[in-house]
Amino acid sequence: MGVTIRIPTPLRACTAGHAEVSVEGGSVGEALAALVAEHPRIRRHLFGEDGRLRGFVNVYVNEEDVRAREGVNTPLADGDTLVIVPSIAGGSGAPAVGSASAQAEGVPAQTGSGPELSRLELARYARHLALEEVGIEGQRRLKAARVLVVGAGGLGSPVALYLAAAGVGTIGLVDFDEVDATNLQRQILYGVSDVGRPKTEAAAARLADLNPHVRVVRHDGRLTRESALDVVAGYDVVVDGTDNFPTRYLVNDACVLLGKPYVYGSILRFEGQVSVFWGARGPCYRCLFREPPPPGLVPSCAEGGVLGVLPGIIGTLQALEALKLILGRGETLVGRLVLFDALAFQFRELKLRKAADCPICGENPTITELIDYDFFCGVVPETPSSDPDAAFPAELTPAELKARLDRGERVQLVDVREPFEWEIASLAAYGARLIPLGELGGRLAELDPEGDVVVYCLSGARSAAACRRLRAAGFRRVANLAGGIRAWTDQIDPSLARY
Repeated sequence: MGVTIRIPTPLRACTAGHAEVSVEGGSVGEALAALVAEHPRIRRHLFGEDGRLRGFVNVYVNEEDVRAREGVNTPLADGDTLVIVPSIAGGSGAPAVGSASAQAEGVPAQTGSGPELSRLELARYARHLALEEVGIEGQRRLKAARVLVVGAGGLGSPVALYLAAAGVGTIGLVDFDEVDATNLQRQILYGVSDVGRPKTEAAAARLADLNPHVRVVRHDGRLTRESALDVVAGYDVVVDGTDNFPTRYLVNDACVLLGKPYVYGSILRFEGQVSVFWGARGPCYRCLFREPPPPGLVPSCAEGGVLGVLPGIIGTLQALEALKLILGRGETLVGRLVLFDALAFQFRELKLRKAADCPICGENPTITELIDYDFFCGVVPETPSSDPDAAFPAELTPAELKARLDRGERVQLVDVREPFEWEIASLAAYGARLIPLGELGGRLAELDPEGDVVVYCLSGARSAAACRRLRAAGFRRVANLAGGIRAWTDQIDPSLARY
């Protein structure tokens, strides 16, 4: 019977670095005996002096615990897989002895052997130095590396913390926002005392406290088509912590044009995605998603919600991929997309292929420089109608809307957010009614198509989509509230809860 035995990382030093070993055996016991005969050093890790399987070693057959069946006497079929699951200590221990694992294609090595490590750093990174796959040379690579984290929010928080803790020498942080109380549910870089501070400022202070040997470079403001190439060019790896499509496509394209690896992550509600896009060696983000969804179709985390721990899981996986790229160890997610469902606790892996007709990394690219990403993603301010009979602006600022309401003008104020958002903050005091965007098509009869309609959401994206639907349905006097209820809260009524 041909059987595959999967070897856990701690025991691969006993199998010459092999992650899997093929053996012959009609039962679990026979297969393990064949494994020991081929790799004698693994015997003491699996069996005691009495020849019995050690109590801290579990063996699974095709994901089923053999203890629930017949133990080592469990019969095997041709093609079965045995998985060895030993107990792994979380404390100190001696480093394993044996061959290093396979070297992955990582980012280009720094010139020379990298910067020297001080005695304090040698002590700090002792657990890394104990790993053959890292060691002193690997730690010097980490110290020499430069990683750009775009977005210092839910994903950027665990990414930045773990990169700093690992000793990545230079970490760039791109963000334009300030810390808000609603961030604290998931953005673990910050605390209550940071509310109101620029995120890059608060993050830099936290990372300096975590590891003073790491240099943090602040890039305050948004990454734009004018600045992206200059910023990205100064780093070896780029990690995506963004929450909007224009920036995501911008980062992807800048990385492709500069030949940089791009560690992708995204989250929403209870699900996340992780991959590594590297146009020079595999598919890029555009190979997977040629075009962005229409504005308002895919909700942001603020609109759709996100379980607070989820960005920690996905962000940590992103940090892992960045470290593997720097070290050149293991198998990265280039050409693979990992999907995680937190409610089912289920990981799925999909194979990705480079698209020959990809407009930026394909055989005949049509994108050779950065483009207008707001326009590409449909996130553009609406312009006033050219119809002289419309006599109503396509967009109103909070101040303009407040002035109309104060003058007593009859305005149908429509909130297209979700009910839970309405409960947090609303303009009900001004006569607003709640019609979630998904229900708008079936509730048009509630609105007067001849009257003035002003639509708002959280920040303006969903309401812009609602305005387009209303106009298509024959409503001619429709305006979007610029900046949504967030802008209203900031500019008109700060007593409303901001989320």
